[in-house]
Parts: sequence; structure tokens; C-alpha cells
Amino acid sequence: MDGRPTVQRGCVKSKSGRMGTIAVPLGIVGIVIMMVVPLPTFVLDLLLAFNITGAILILLTSMYVRRALDFSIFPSLLLIATMFRLALNVSATRLVLSHGYAGKVIESFGHFVVGGSLIVGLVIFMILIVIQFMVITNGAGRVAEVAARFTLDAMPGKQIAIDADLASGMIDEVEARKRRKDIGLEADFYGAMDGASKFVKGDAIAAIIITIINLFGGFAIGVLQQHLSLNEAIQKFSLLTVGDGLVSQLPALLISVATGLIVTRSATEGDMGSDLIAQFGKQKRALKVAAVAIGSLGLVPGLPKLPFLIVAGGAWYLSTRGEDEILIDDAKNVNEEPPMNPDGPEAIAMEMRVEPLELELAYDLVELVEPGRGGDLLDRVKALRRKLALELGMVIPLVRTRDNLDLPPHTYAIRIHGVETARGEAPQGSVLVIGDDLASLPGIMTREPVFGLDAKWVPMELRHQAEVSGHTVVDRSAVITTHLAEMVRQNAGRLLSRQDVKLLVDMVKQTDPVVIEELNSAQLSLGDVQRVLSDLLNEHVPIRDLVRIFETLSERGRVNKAPESLLEAVRGGLGPAISAIFANDGRLPVITIEPLVEHHLLEALRNNDNGSFLAVDPEIAEHLALQAARLCEESEQRGDSPVLVCAAALRPSIRRLVQTAAPRMAVLSYAELGPQLQIETVGVINVANATV
Repeated sequence: MDGRPTVQRGCVKSKSGRMGTIAVPLGIVGIVIMMVVPLPTFVLDLLLAFNITGAILILLTSMYVRRALDFSIFPSLLLIATMFRLALNVSATRLVLSHGYAGKVIESFGHFVVGGSLIVGLVIFMILIVIQFMVITNGAGRVAEVAARFTLDAMPGKQIAIDADLASGMIDEVEARKRRKDIGLEADFYGAMDGASKFVKGDAIAAIIITIINLFGGFAIGVLQQHLSLNEAIQKFSLLTVGDGLVSQLPALLISVATGLIVTRSATEGDMGSDLIAQFGKQKRALKVAAVAIGSLGLVPGLPKLPFLIVAGGAWYLSTRGEDEILIDDAKNVNEEPPMNPDGPEAIAMEMRVEPLELELAYDLVELVEPGRGGDLLDRVKALRRKLALELGMVIPLVRTRDNLDLPPHTYAIRIHGVETARGEAPQGSVLVIGDDLASLPGIMTREPVFGLDAKWVPMELRHQAEVSGHTVVDRSAVITTHLAEMVRQNAGRLLSRQDVKLLVDMVKQTDPVVIEELNSAQLSLGDVQRVLSDLLNEHVPIRDLVRIFETLSERGRVNKAPESLLEAVRGGLGPAISAIFANDGRLPVITIEPLVEHHLLEALRNNDNGSFLAVDPEIAEHLALQAARLCEESEQRGDSPVLVCAAALRPSIRRLVQTAAPRMAVLSYAELGPQLQIETVGVINVANATV
């Protein structure tokens, strides 16, 4: 042992955490005790100073937080502060009525406010009560009530928006969970604030009642028990009552203002002070007009000139700040390189180029790509490329987005290598509603472009109604990006270019140079590697594990460079990983071929330069494909996504055979089934009364 102290991880708690765990509960219990046990005047003075300091701290914190959730403890803190203030009122009232003295703090506040005139002191005190009760408390309570109602009503729509962003690739699962948690916390916070605002209102009412009790109770005790004259009783107890009221209402007023600031806080990038200065500073013209107007008032005969001219000078100074930065930005814009000549050879060459992936929009959908009009389609497409790259293991080509005047209104088209592969609609001012009982909503019936589900384009104004009805609501940008993502998945093999393969090879060379050396020694070209990777993508197998793929290719490439042989060798190397892709929670539903039929198919297997094929009667082949499609459809109706399993030698031929009839069904060999999976047979293909 080196003599150093050891620390057990997970069991260490900070000093502030230990103090909060002990001190806060004791403090709340102490508040209740204060209402019953008399306090010495010195302790009361200390607690009154602490009350004022705490109120100032709460007000400043509410101004510096950037969003309401950053001060989520505020509703509970508001209850504690209210109880503490009322407990101080009770303690002060006991001392005032019992001894005619409640400490230096209350006496000093009373002398300060009364200032030799009891009527002036009472008027000022009542004005403070009116400001808190009639203005701040009522306004904050109403804002909290409306905010709570709107937050709860907006929760379903926000959840759908998060799911749409997650599906389109704009955010990942971690960010989606964080946003869902924030939505729940926001709803809980404003719901708690709706109730907590009643504490502030009740506190203001209690302050008025306590003040009246202190006044009349003090008069009665002074005249009846202490045998003071009426004038002496009024002077003595009104001084203490006003002092007690002010020393308690000053913190109450500060916390009421903090409540209003918290519930009216909007989502901005900075604290309240920074936002206030920044937003006023941007209004140069308004500041200049205000400076001229207030300066003109200073020139009016009879009005004092100095105050108006000072304020006018300050406003003019603020209006001129930042102009140097604006001029610099303008100069930068002027010095930028001019745009490319649309009639020049470079621009024409760019127009002639066939892009791997294009998204064309009708003229009325262009707003979706204009950030100034609220369009976020380009941001969604950018996030989608990254998500698909991580999912498929390939570099997704840049999506060229442009308008096409030849498209019908509210129509978009997806092109791959210049060929239109999909087309859809996104009517302006509408959202896509998916679910049952769509007849209750007005709109245009359609089908969801990816899964073919019944859907309806519903006016944007009815979005909330559709969400409340339990339907799934998707905005236009999410519909387009989801459709685009599905087309990329289905055509990933076509989108993988030779240049992309070179980039992948170079990436592996940086981390595993020996693997690339072995691949080169096997004399496999980039075209051979591209063919294998494209075939894997066409069968919905990601190519993320490039090291194992290249290792298998270099090993098989020394013996046989036939594309089918290379592909099957790679699939054999990736076997358990491939079957895991199509499994759900460790369960893999499979469709098998009846053993006797499989034996006959193996006997009918032939090879040529292009690979293997089945030399069977066309009717038998059609029967096999249709039966596989039927079993797949029946299984999908039960909620399963089955795969067809056969012998390794038959896999390529069977895959080509059933591809047209059942394009969504994957074909695996027995060697690709991972030992970690639970295999469940959901169908058997049997060619009855037929000779192969």
C-alpha cells in the first residue's frame, strides 16, 4: 500500500449535497416550529435579514436563467418561501402584541416608512399591497394558468415532431430521449407553477388580514391592558405594524416579480439582461427617433432641459453603437467573389452532369428549402445523409435539391442517376395524417409513400384535432425525407460508386494497413470490391465491418474471383451479423424449403460464367416463388418479418427466384444463422405433385 486514501466510487457525496439533505428538511420543520415557539428579538432580526436576502437571490436567479427549466425547483421553493414569510409574520405579531417590541429591523423599517406621518406610512404600505395583489400576482397567476394549459395541449404534437425528426435522421436516439424528457419536465413545471402561483395570491391576502389584526389588536391591547391613551397606542402599534408589514411585503414583492419573470420567460439564447440590451440595440431607428423626441421636449419652454437632454444623448449613443461592425459586414459582402455566370461553360458543364441522387420539387414546394420562410428540408436531408451513412456503412452521395417547373403542383420526385425512381405529393398548408377512421377529418385521401398505409392530407389548422384523436401526424418535410431515406436504402447498391469504394479502402488503410496489403496481393480490383459491396447493399446487408469483408475477399480472391463466389464467401464470414439484422429481440422467424424439394433443387443446380442457376420447369419455379410470397405475406400479417433459409449452394439462385414475388424477404443460408438467435419456423415451401 502506498499510504494514499482509497475512495469508493459511487459512494461519495459532495458537501453541498450532504448539507442540502440535512439542512433543508430541518429548515422546513423549523418553519412550522416558529409558528408555535416564541422567538427572541435577535433571532427574529436575523431571520428577517435572511428572508430579504433570499428574496433578492431568487429574483436575480430568475433573471439570469436562460429558460424556465433551469430553475425547475422554483414552484417548491415558492411554497417554502411563503411559509417562511408567514411564520415570520406570526412570530412578529406575537412579539408586537405581547411586548410592544419586535426587534430593531421592524422598528427601523417602521420609522423609515412612517417618516413622522402615520397616514403617509399607511398609504405607502397599502400601495405596495395593491401593486403586489392587483398587478403582479394576478398577472403571474393568469400567465401560469395559460402556460400550463398550452403546454399540456402541445405535448402530443411535440412528441410526434420528435418522432418525425428521429425517423428522418435529424436527431439520434439520445437527443430524442433528451427532448422527450424536457417536454415532460416542461409540462410538470408549468403545471406546478399554475398551482404555486396561488401561494403568492394567498400570501398577499394573508398580509392584508395580518396587518388589520395587528392594528386593531395593538390598539386594544395598548388601551385596555397597557392603559395607554388612544393617540399613544396608535403611534406605538401602528409604527410596529407598518414596519412588520413592510419587512414582510418587500420580500413578497420581490418573489412575486420573480414568479412573473419565470412564467413569462421565452426561449432565448441568453439571460434576460443580455437579451434586453441586445434586442433594444438592434432597433437603431427607434432609438434615434426616441432620442430626437425626448430632446425636443427639453427645448419646450418651462420644462427642465438638463434631464431630457441627458436621456436623449444616451439614446442617441446607443443607436450609433455597432454601426462599425455593420459596415465591415457590408464590405465583406461586397468583396465576395461574384457568382458563376449561368451561361459560362463551367455552369453548363455542371448542369449537364448526371447527379447520383436528386430531389426535385414543384414550384410551390420551394418554400420547404428556404430557411427565411421556415423551411428546414435541407437541414433534414443533411442529417439524413449522416444517419444513413452510419446505418449502411457507405458514403451517401450529396443530394442535389432543385426546383422543376415541369412537375405538377405540390409534387416532388426522387431521381437516382437521372432516372426517376419515386414520386410523391406534399400539398401546401397540409400535414399527413396516418391512422384509422380518417373519414372524420376533412382532406385528400392518399397513401403513405413508404409503407403504403392509408393516409390523408389534412389542413394544417386541424393538426391539433388529429393529434388529439390519436392519429399520427407528419409534416411535409418529414414525409419527403422519410421517402428519400427509403429510396436510398432500396437503391444503396446503385449509389455506391467506384470513388466511394476508393474512399472506403483508404479509410481502412489508415487503421488496418495489413488488410489492404493482403487485398492487393490477391489482385482484386476496385471493380471486384465494388461489385461485392453493392450486392451486399442490394440484399440490405450493411457494409460497416469493412475489415472482415476485405479479409474474406483477400482470402477467397486467391482461389476464385467469380463475383458470386466472392459474395457468398463474404456472407459466410459475416453470417451471425447478417442474421442478427433481421432478428427481433433475439427471435428470427424463418421460412424453410421441404427437405425433399430442397434435395431436388440441389440436383437441378447448374453453373455458368455468370453464376449458378436452377434448371427447373418454369411452372415449378413460378410455384416456388408464389408460395414463398404467400407465406411471407401471411407471416407479416401476424406481425413477423420472416427470412427464407436454404442450403448455402442454393442461396443465390433462390434469392433471384423469389426477388420479384417477395422483394422484402431476405434469403439466408443455414451457415448464416447465428447461434445466439432463437429460430422459429413460420412456414415451409412444398411443391406438391410436381417433379423437379
